[in-house]
Amino acid sequence: MTEIKFTLNGKKQILNTDPNRRLLDVIREDFQLTGPKEGCGEGECGACAVLLNGQIVNSCSVPLANVDGQDIVTIEGFSSTKQYHVIKEAFAKAGGVQCGFCTPGMIIATQSLLSENPHPDDYEIKIGLSGNLCRCTGYNLIIKAVKTASKDGDGLW
Repeated sequence: MTEIKFTLNGKKQILNTDPNRRLLDVIREDFQLTGPKEGCGEGECGACAVLLNGQIVNSCSVPLANVDGQDIVTIEGFSSTKQYHVIKEAFAKAGGVQCGFCTPGMIIATQSLLSENPHPDDYEIKIGLSGNLCRCTGYNLIIKAVKTASKDGDGLW
């Protein structure tokens, strides 16, 4: 057991636990935050995406020891921001949501992309979302949603 200190969605946390536990399991089991989902369990699908110090990571691939002293934001924490509301509305307007399983990860990926590149072209959007899999939409509507968020949130990123 090791003491791990981190900030989760703006709140300081201290856990005395196995440092090899996956961040995804800690988020879901210890904090009952279910936005990040177990998809592939190998860091390939993006369903478990969170922001770690503002950068997108797949929480299923991050051992808890790696977040000591770090800042983690899940979709639940991100949902209180202006950026989230712009992205959410853009996904709704563009029809970029179907079953919803990938949506939290796609929204986190969109935030990560737009914070680094507020006006991406189609190619840059595809690269920015490339770590997130969707089985429903075929990506065209999601790309449209990212473009809409970029335009509607101009100045927020």
